[in-house]
Amino acid sequence: MKSFVRLFATLATLLFVSFSVHAQAHEGHLPLTDGVIKKLDPAAGKVTIAHGEIVNLSMPPMTMSFKAKSPAVLGKWKEGDKIRFRAAEVKGVLTVISIEAAK
Repeated sequence: MKSFVRLFATLATLLFVSFSVHAQAHEGHLPLTDGVIKKLDPAAGKVTIAHGEIVNLSMPPMTMSFKAKSPAVLGKWKEGDKIRFRAAEVKGVLTVISIEAAK
């Protein structure tokens, strides 16, 4: 019985990793979410965004901080900018993948 539980746990872990890698490989297909930048902390690589629903994360509208995928993501933005962004869970951390100006 213990070996069955271990096998099941291993398979579940591999399936989870497979889905995570798949999501990261297709970042361009993540939905865009509307938001407003409330705070930038480039030194820490973080951005706080008041945002609408993030469908792919099943997250309701709220204001929260995200890690930036890279420093370049935060480069030209300032507090108060209206944006559209893509976010994903990367290695267990909610991460902003890209930001663009809202139209």
